Amino acid sequence: MRDRPSRIPASGGQWIATSAALAPLAWLGVSALRGTLGANPVETIEHTTGDWTLRLLLATLAVTPARRVFGWPWLAPYRRTLGLLAFAYCALHLATYALIDLYSAWDTLVEDVLERPYITAGFTGFLLLLPLAITSTRAWMRRLGRRWIVLHRLVYAAAVAGSLHYLWLVKADLLAPLIYMGILAVLLGARIWPRHRRIAVAR
Repeated sequence: MRDRPSRIPASGGQWIATSAALAPLAWLGVSALRGTLGANPVETIEHTTGDWTLRLLLATLAVTPARRVFGWPWLAPYRRTLGLLAFAYCALHLATYALIDLYSAWDTLVEDVLERPYITAGFTGFLLLLPLAITSTRAWMRRLGRRWIVLHRLVYAAAVAGSLHYLWLVKADLLAPLIYMGILAVLLGARIWPRHRRIAVAR
């Protein structure tokens, strides 16, 4: 009898992943109620939501390589879950900046997007994630067919934009953004290399 790979049941795994991803948001809420977000609460919220946007995007991109390397097909549904969580954090990150930091000064927001490169990159990442979140349902998958796969490759561009946003935002210690960019480079390579190898073998 063939051994089946051990795995967490899909429903239980989804709850665990979602709960773990939302834990930082819960921490922000509790800290806000207690008044322990630090000297600059808005900055704390922006940095936390921004960090977790990028972490969850990288986790989303890591699902497919992990499936291939470890032979874990059951990971597939987690890509959608992690992607939607990444978008939720991204939306909160942008909302905190636009509604609280800028006091809903839309003209200032437009000016920042046009003139400040790191904000341009971050806003671009949000715009790239928006259609992916909207079309994440099975109904949209059926409606778009193969175009759905092409559209959702924008997640790679969104991750690049998010990494650049972080890199250009940091002015002194570049270690953390460079680590994120290194992880992204590995994940992009893990996608490109198998395709390159198949083409080479076909030739």
